[in-house]
Order: sequence, then C-alpha cells, then structure tokens
Amino acid sequence: MGFLDSILGRSRPKQADLDALFNVPSAAITLQTTLGLTPTGDGAVCYRAAAGPAFADTQTDVLELLRATSGAPAIDVTTDEFGFTWLAVDHPPYDAATSDLGGLCTDLHAVNTGLEAAGFGPALLCSLVPFADSSGRRLGLVYLYKQGTFYPFAPKPGQGAAGRERDSLLEIQVRDLLAAELPVEHDPSRWLAIWGAPGL
Repeated sequence: MGFLDSILGRSRPKQADLDALFNVPSAAITLQTTLGLTPTGDGAVCYRAAAGPAFADTQTDVLELLRATSGAPAIDVTTDEFGFTWLAVDHPPYDAATSDLGGLCTDLHAVNTGLEAAGFGPALLCSLVPFADSSGRRLGLVYLYKQGTFYPFAPKPGQGAAGRERDSLLEIQVRDLLAAELPVEHDPSRWLAIWGAPGL
C-alpha cells in the first residue's frame, strides 16, 4: 500500500492465493469425520466469458490441457441464468479407496491459472467443490477469486426454483468448523447464492 493510500484510508483488496485450493482435501476430511459430508467428485470454475477470439482460444487451450491428462475427467461448459459460464470437471464419485480430491483441486487450479495467465483474471468469479451426505444434504465450498477466501453454500434439499432456501445453520457450522483450515470469508454479504451451480 502506498503512502497516499494510507493517508486516504484506502486498502488494496486481498489477492487471490490459488494455492489455497490445495487445502480443500484436508478440509474434506474434517467435513467427513464431523458432519458426514463427502466430496461428490465434481468441481467447477465460474467466470464471465469475454467476447472475442482471444478468450475463446484461451478457453479452448484450458479444455485441451484438462483433456490431455491421464485419466482425464469429464468436462462440461454451461451458462447459467445470470450469464456466467461454469466450466465443470467431473471426477468419479467419492470412494475412500479411489477418491482423488487432490486431482480435482489441481484441475480447478489449472483452469484459474490458465485464465489468469492470459489476462482474464478479472473475469473469474469463484471455484466450487460440492459435498453431500446420505440424507441428501448438499454443501458447496466456494472459493472467491477476488477475495482469496472460502465460504460455505448449502441449498436446502428438494428446493425448486420458486422456493429456494439456504441451510444457514449448516453454513455457519461449516464456517466455524473450517476456520482453522481455510481462509474463510467473514463477511456474510459476500456469501453469494449460487443456485443451479454444477454439482449442487
């Protein structure tokens, strides 16, 4: 922060630390042992696609990179009702013996860094790692790119588009549970409702 910024009371926003995504496997163990929530094998990166060939070429390069890895995941690119693009990566469903949550986090990291390196960092919104339990509860660990922090998003089971509700109690419980393992977003106004996100 510069001298003028300190006098005027301005602060620079927290920069994205994409390596924080690699803390998710440890947090997943805590979620499983404490709340019975396990990774679904899915994950996604949300961004606002830019017009023009430069962005299209970058997105194609990112997709080719993911598909070139051994045991390449299924990949799907969709646009939600708000005009944001979701690049979803689908690994096999969770199994204690074969789960590769680290591989999923590596894929999400690659998508983010690929877009960032090409100059499209400002278009990135968030990354998502979904969890579920045997009762049908679902939870997304959401990484906010511009804040460098995580927050929990828990849609209540069986909610249709007309009756969308969040499980606020579960979200607060997860926030407190993971505060020592992840950089948690402490401002609830930034806990975006990502209805219809892949895997949730």
